[in-house]
Amino acid sequence: MTAEDGKKQLLHLVFGGELKTLGGTEFRDLDALDIVGIYPDYQSAQTAWKAKAQASVDNAHMRYFVVHLHRLLDPDNKPAG
Repeated sequence: MTAEDGKKQLLHLVFGGELKTLGGTEFRDLDALDIVGIYPDYQSAQTAWKAKAQASVDNAHMRYFVVHLHRLLDPDNKPAG
C-alpha cells in the first residue's frame, strides 16, 4: 500500500490526556482522551504531536503520544536498518 506521493503509508495515531502521575502512563479519565488523529507518516504525526504538546505545556499532567499503528497492523514487517 502506498500513498499518492509514492511513499509507503505508515500509519501513526496521535492522542493524549491527563495522567494520574507524572512518571506514569495511566490516564485519569479515559472518556476525556484527546484523539488528535491518524497520520500517514511519522513526520506529520510528530508535527501534530508537537503542536498539541506545546499547547498543553501549562498542564504538567497532560501528555501526548505517537503510536506506530503500522507496527501493530503488520508486526512481521520489520523496518530496515
